[in-house]
This record gives sequence, C-alpha cells and structure tokens, in this order.
Amino acid sequence: MRKLIYGINVSLDGCCDHTRFSGADDIHDYFRKLLEGVDTVVYGRKTYELMVPFWPEIALTQSMDETANAFARVFANLKCIVASKTIDSIYNERTTIIRNNLREEIVKLKQQPGKAISTGGVELPARLIEWGLIDEFHMVVHPLIVGQGRRLFTEMSLPENLGLKLIASETLSSGCVALQYVNTKESSLTPP
Repeated sequence: MRKLIYGINVSLDGCCDHTRFSGADDIHDYFRKLLEGVDTVVYGRKTYELMVPFWPEIALTQSMDETANAFARVFANLKCIVASKTIDSIYNERTTIIRNNLREEIVKLKQQPGKAISTGGVELPARLIEWGLIDEFHMVVHPLIVGQGRRLFTEMSLPENLGLKLIASETLSSGCVALQYVNTKESSLTPP
C-alpha cells in the first residue's frame, strides 16, 4: 500500500498563506528530499496553479539558485494529479484531472504499485484527512507570527480527534522546525 504524505509550511500562529512568508534554501532542500521519495503529487486546483507551470519551467530554465533549481528538477519529474471540477487545461501529459469520485480515486491510487504520494495545500488535504487517507504529516513550522492570512485546518470537521505520533523532528538552519508525524489510526480504504 502506498503512503499518502501531506507536507505544508505553517507559521507559529497557524498561517499557511504562502503570500505572508516564504522559506529559505533549507525549506527547498527539505521538501526536495521529501519529494525524492514519491512519484506522484495530488493537488487541488489552487495549489496546482501555484506549483504548475512555475516549477516545471524553473526545471527547464534553471533560473533560480541551485537549491530551488534542484527542487524544480525533482518536481518536474513527478506525475501530477489535480482534483478539480473547474480546471479546463493542464500543463503537460504528466498531469491527470480527477473531476468526480475523489475519495474512490485516491483509494485506487494508494492501492496501485509505486512510490509514496504527496499532497499539499489546504482544502484537498482537509478532505483527505477527514476520510482517514493521510498516512504521514510533514509540518515545517516557521519561527514567526504573521497575525493574519489563511489558517490551517479551518475547513475541516473530524468526528473525533486524530491521533498522530511524532517520528522525526529537525531544526533547519533558518530556525524552522520540520516535524514528521504518522497517523496512528488505521485508515479505511473502503469507498463509502
């Protein structure tokens, strides 16, 4: 069974709005290493449009610093699945759109052979968490309080607490703390 991994940057006060803060080279390195262990990313439309075509084009031009260029090269080689009922065009043949039956499609994806699957963003991961489909959480906490912006998990509703177990932590050179948790609850891969 393939793992579904959720990775996100968040401020100390829970802001996950990328326009309120940005990361240093160590953040790109952290997420590059994470993506080296996956072969597929799953995004909602908003996150997809933030990541694509930006990173695939950086992979081609190599126009940023070496750390960002290395991240872009890894990202550009991944299969991308975008969950959207409204998107009308995709960047390249490595992208697939899921328009309906999202839960069932993600369950099928997890059951296919391959490396782990990564997801990011806010709305789509919230649904995946509600359905018990996220196996690992990689939270990079930035040492700042922004006081405004979109907050993590505000759109989510859980019938009970979701227990997580910390399996790794790392203080990055920028002062960010990378936390890796696993879901301690057995996921139900049976479609509703």
